[in-house]
Amino acid sequence: MAALRIQIHPTTHKTHPHQKTYTPLISCSIQQPPQTNIKVVINGAAKEIGMAAVLAVTKSRGMELAGAVDSHLVGQDIGKVCGMEEALEIPIINDLTMVLGSISQSKATSVVVDFTDPSTVYDNVKQATAFGMNSVVYVPRIKPETIAALSGFCEKASMGCLVAPTLSIGSILLQQAAISASFHYNNVEIVESKANTGAFPSQDSVQIANNLSNLGQLYNRDDLETDVPARGQRLGEDGIRVHSLVLPGLVSSTSVHFSGPGEVYSIKHDITSVECLMPGLILAIRKVVRLKNLVYGLEKFL
Repeated sequence: MAALRIQIHPTTHKTHPHQKTYTPLISCSIQQPPQTNIKVVINGAAKEIGMAAVLAVTKSRGMELAGAVDSHLVGQDIGKVCGMEEALEIPIINDLTMVLGSISQSKATSVVVDFTDPSTVYDNVKQATAFGMNSVVYVPRIKPETIAALSGFCEKASMGCLVAPTLSIGSILLQQAAISASFHYNNVEIVESKANTGAFPSQDSVQIANNLSNLGQLYNRDDLETDVPARGQRLGEDGIRVHSLVLPGLVSSTSVHFSGPGEVYSIKHDITSVECLMPGLILAIRKVVRLKNLVYGLEKFL
């Protein structure tokens, strides 16, 4: 709560050659309480996305990096690992409990950002909650049952957790545009591309297909039942197909193509660097501290 401080300054006025009077001048000032930064722990700090997150957090107003957790480069200063000119004096530690325990003593508002693995997410969020900290989770391919279990746990503990299938603002806008278009077209195909092999279809393509499948539409009726491999993988039961293209030199890209009588409508999103995820991450950190339950999808806050 802001404090009101009133100061009285006497001033002298002459009304007679031998007489002085004093008139008080009153000034008011409002003292704002000191603003405390959100303390952020990056779990998976030695990964490419973790290092980008370290740089983003250290540059963001109202935040400070409080811990770096990873099983790689243990003991090294996370600032030097990220290429910063000066060390942050925060070593990478392979013990989440130790980091959370030391930070919890300050009783500051804290957030744990999880970039780890689907198999460890549940335990990581439970640990953060036990120490009174909210969590932002960006881990692809978390099982639905894990999300359901976390949702029940967070609601019972009245702690916030934001599970984000994507942190890319552009990807979210693509998904929203695809949802709008799906009401006007009966044919849709998803095409994704990457420079190297990985898990296909990608998380973004799966999320788009899930969003469109929940609208009650049935797509690509002409060859709904075909099993020809060249037609791509069918996602769900609504006829949505995805094609994955892998060529060295390609940027990570997702396109959604709709067609109707006499026209084709295409929307596309390219990712050229992991830095595109950082505005979404910073938004997620700012929003999760106000939550008392689990929220799935960063789009809820756009």
